[in-house]
This record gives sequence, structure tokens and C-alpha cells, in this order.
Amino acid sequence: MKILTTAQMRQVEQDCAKVGLSASVLMENAGKAVAEEVRRILGNINQQSILVLIGPGNNGGDGLVAARHLHDWGAKVSVCLFSQRPTNDPNLEQVQTRSMTVVDATDGEGLDRFDELLPSADAVIDALFGTGKIRSIRSLFLQSLDKVARAKRKRPGLRVIALDLPSGLDADTGEVDPACLYADNTITLGFPKPGLFNPPGAKRVGEMSVVDIGIPMYLAEPITEELITSEQAKLVLPRRPLEANKGSFGRVLVVAGSINYIGAAYLACSGAMRVGAGLVTLATATSLQPILASKLTEVTYLPLPESHPGIISSEAAKLVQQELKHYNVLLLGCGLGQSQSVIKLIKSILFRLKPALPSLILDADALNILANISKWWQQLTDDAILTPHPGEMARLAGISVDEVQSDRVRIAKKAAREWHKTIVLKGAYTVITAPGGQSAVSLIANPGLASAGTGDVLSGAIAGLVAQGLSLFDAAACGVYLHGEAGEMVKARLGDAGMIATDLLSELPLVIKRLKGDLTG
Repeated sequence: MKILTTAQMRQVEQDCAKVGLSASVLMENAGKAVAEEVRRILGNINQQSILVLIGPGNNGGDGLVAARHLHDWGAKVSVCLFSQRPTNDPNLEQVQTRSMTVVDATDGEGLDRFDELLPSADAVIDALFGTGKIRSIRSLFLQSLDKVARAKRKRPGLRVIALDLPSGLDADTGEVDPACLYADNTITLGFPKPGLFNPPGAKRVGEMSVVDIGIPMYLAEPITEELITSEQAKLVLPRRPLEANKGSFGRVLVVAGSINYIGAAYLACSGAMRVGAGLVTLATATSLQPILASKLTEVTYLPLPESHPGIISSEAAKLVQQELKHYNVLLLGCGLGQSQSVIKLIKSILFRLKPALPSLILDADALNILANISKWWQQLTDDAILTPHPGEMARLAGISVDEVQSDRVRIAKKAAREWHKTIVLKGAYTVITAPGGQSAVSLIANPGLASAGTGDVLSGAIAGLVAQGLSLFDAAACGVYLHGEAGEMVKARLGDAGMIATDLLSELPLVIKRLKGDLTG
């Protein structure tokens, strides 16, 4: 599913008119789709009290259509107008002909009536402002949003639902007006918008859903930024033919682990196996191999010489080089540490073994070591997958974490283009970008995944998908999807506090099974 900026959305709507889809038809479609989603969110809406805040533009028009449908389906709907609607507005006229409360809140008496309705509302729909240019929220709009925010603090059960996006959130950048509500749900129209995934606005979106309003998908085909969906993940899932053997599903070499980070090697290898890689080999310090063998019984091993107990020696690069020809992908960096011998090891593997390197995935300590090498990408010229969290990305790009987080997609795209690498910028709404400009964003923002080791599972899963023949971008996007959905399944079972990385491993095959249609839910 494409992600559209305000300008792109406006262009698509203009193109709709050219193919016979008028603005009025789109508004009717949008309002009804929003009403259907509100009904899904609230459950049985019969006699539930829903208060709809109507603004001046198309967003207000969509809200009027939604109000009409919700009323017709049995909800107790009250409409509050915070701006004058156009003369002979057909959607307002249809609302006024029904037995629902319509309040003109543009005067003092109407605002008092709004105050009377708010305490009994089960839900508030914010349909004040849409994707137009962010404006300073003043006057009646400021008062109305402030009153809703105060009501929400008093009654946490009051559900706040934003139509398209919370009023005051910039659809392109994620910047917010201080009055912007913290929505429980945001129902965005047709296509998601970049600002919904970018701080600080992302914190105010709540649970996001995208509703179809009848826009032909081909009109957005040229746009390169996408939301990762189950349909797209299913499309690229590796096939599993009945006549396959373990060689059919690729071979992964994982160079990982050190005395202080033994678990990272276990998690990375397990991630690769759990997405279906045929063979995984762990190359780790010799003294760690017996420890890991007690947990990783399915992998094979390449014990490596040590500079100190549990620390791989730089001389191990020769052994790794000898083995590379047997593998489809090399995952390098998880839990290696940053000792001088490891720094030399990584430099030797990346910059001296270049002709022998298979597909390459770099994580954790490999990234931190690269960050200290000036213009490292000029030595490592082929595409590879880099999986930084915001701190690692800041070090690699030579900027602050705040700068990274302020515009994650732009920063990741710039890095992918400049370094000629596929970037997986981890965190809430993980961003995947390719050197050619293609990008994807995950819908998942799960605080349960903010714990040690979950990144190792992700890099292992991506490596396992690359080994099975996926392109670097498809493997990265699919791996992020599987990892995120596994986190959601654990969250549904255990909650988001106390979730640990190993919880994800058994869920990965179940996510794949569900994608294939073998498991409902």
C-alpha cells in the first residue's frame, strides 16, 4: 500500500475526477467507510452516544457523511459545527433532515450546548481539519479540542477517533500543534500519510487503520514509498516445494557472539532458522561453541581462534574466507563486541575479502565499527543490508539521534542513496529504504520490542529470507513484517511489558503459516 504526501494525495484526487470519480462521490465513500470502521472499533453502536466535531473543509464533509450513516445504524449521534459550512451543503442538509442533534457551536450558546453533550459521549470523532497545510489552532477549534482533551483525562474510557488524521498534525512531517489530540484511533482515507509515522505526530495517532474510499490503486502506482502489508509480505514469501532439500532453502553463515554477548549469536541463528533457512552455521569464538551448542542443536559450527577467552581473533578472517563460497549470505556483527581484534576482523572481512563476499547483512557492532571509518561505503561498494537502530544510524550518519528521529524516512533514503546500501532503520514504524529510492514503512509500533536481543532476531530473520532467494529489499521488508507481527502475537498473549526476544522465535513460523492462509486470525 502506497504512502502519499499531501501533494500526491491532491494529485490522485484530481486524477480521480478525470476518470469519472467526482469529489462528492469520494466524500460519500469516505464518510461511509469511516462510519463502518467506527462501528468496528466501538462494537455494538446501538444507542452509543457519538459526538462528531465538524470543521470547515472536506474533512468536515466526510464527518457529516459518517455521522449520517452512524445515526442510520442506530447510534445516538450529535453533530457540532465549529465553522460555517458552504451554502446548500448537501451533506449538512441530509444530517439536518434526520432526528439527530445538530449544534452550531460558532456562538456562545452553541458552545455551551457542546459542553452539555460532551460528558455523556461514548466517543468523539475529530473531523475538524484534514491533510491541508498545518495551521495554528485558535479560537473555537482550540477551545473544542481542549475541552475534549480535558474530558479524556477525566474519563479515560472516552474514545477519541480522528478522521484521516488528528487535527493539527502535519500530514507530511508529523509536526503537531500543541492542541492536537492524542487519538485512540486514526482512520486515514485511501492511503496512509507520512506524518502518521513520524515523531512527534506518531504518538498522537493511536491505532491506525486505512479505509478504502474507491480510489483506483493504479493512480498511485508511480509512488515509491509503501506501507508493508500482509498482502505484500505474502507475495514475496519463499516457496516451499515438496521435492525440496535443505540446500533448496539456502545457507546462512553467522559471525557473531562474544563473552559478554553470547545470547546475540543464539538469537540471530534462531531467527534465520525460524523463517525457513535450510542451513545455518555459526562462526564464533572456540570457547563459546560448547555453550551455544547446548542451545543451538540444529546449527553447524565454525569455531574461530580467539585473541582472549570469548573474543574472536582477527586471524579468524582467513577461516571465514575459506568457508564463504559455501554460503548464500553472511550475517556479521551481532554481539561481537568492539575489541581491537574484532575491529581488525570486521575490516578484513569487509574490505579485503570483497570478491568472495556473498549477500551481506551488517548489524550491531559491525555498524558501530563502520561508523568510525571515514567514507567506508567507498570501500564497500556493493549493496548490503544495514540494520541500525536510531543510535547506530546517528553514528553512521554523523548526526544526532534527534535528527534521525525527526525525519526517519528522509534520513534513511538519503543514507541508502549516498552509501548505495539497503537500510533498515529500526524502531517504532521501522523504515526500509533501497539505493534506488524504493522505501517501505512498517505499521508496527510495539514497545514490547524495545528490549535486548529483538534486533538480533530481526537480522537473523532477514538473513534467512535472503538465503532463500529474496532480493535484499524484499527480504528486509518481509523480515520486518514477520518480526513485527510476531511481536504483536506475543503482545496479545503476554502484554508489552516483559516480552523478551526468545518469545518471538516460536511465533515467526506461525506468522508465516497465517500469511499462507493456513491459520485464521
